[in-house]
Amino acid sequence: MIFMAILTDTYTLANGVAIPKIGFGTWQVQPGQEAYNAVTEALKIGYRHIDTAYAYRNEADVGRAIRDSGIKREDIFVTTKLPAEIKEYDAALDTFNESMANLDIGYVDLYLIHAPWPWGQRGTDHTKGNIAVWSAFEEIYRTGRARTIGISNFAVKDMQAILDHAQVAPMVNQIHWSVGYTEPEITKFAQDHGMLVEAYSPLGTGRLIGNKHIQAVADHYGVSTAQLALRYCIQKGVLPLPRSINPDHIRANQDIDGFTINTEDMRALDELHLR
Repeated sequence: MIFMAILTDTYTLANGVAIPKIGFGTWQVQPGQEAYNAVTEALKIGYRHIDTAYAYRNEADVGRAIRDSGIKREDIFVTTKLPAEIKEYDAALDTFNESMANLDIGYVDLYLIHAPWPWGQRGTDHTKGNIAVWSAFEEIYRTGRARTIGISNFAVKDMQAILDHAQVAPMVNQIHWSVGYTEPEITKFAQDHGMLVEAYSPLGTGRLIGNKHIQAVADHYGVSTAQLALRYCIQKGVLPLPRSINPDHIRANQDIDGFTINTEDMRALDELHLR
């Protein structure tokens, strides 16, 4: 099988670790056979970057699919995340150990703080807790059990608070990012401070699919709106994490090598606001 180059092309994180330019997301993929089958299919197609989280409750299924794939562990980049509710040093270490046991793959390639505030308390200030958790992340990083560490859903003030106290700076900020929802201030700050921006929901949780403006641009290149949206991420230097349980969609989402969005069309997409 010949895999698309986009699945093996990489970005380089701040510590020199290579990360595949497109990942396979597992948010809202049900634990059990659904998650196992989806990850198995993604690996079979050629994805080498799998993203999960403790909160998704499918770490064990992701790990089993990776172990059963026959692919060398070092050839798969695996991300998981600390639950957003955990804001204490010891609890962070304990939960990381639970994730390691769930996955059972030896180490993770990227470990993220899932959010700067507990779910349901969006926007509340947990700076002290985040600093404590980041100290635990630095300890995990020093042991080699996580090759890289980072954050998710962090705004500029949240990133700055970590940077003010960090010995090891975050290498990634994974945020909600898509055509029409590009979080320019967060993106610029992260990139200016050496963080790769990852895009979860790069298809706008489906809302981009029927957008007439995006469809018109996609038609120009003879591709789907999903393929256009993912290509847009790549051309912006952002790493997309599409998810699907449909094998046809899993395959189509990585088929974005055969075209480049021109400058005029990129500008038109930049001007969309789809919040």
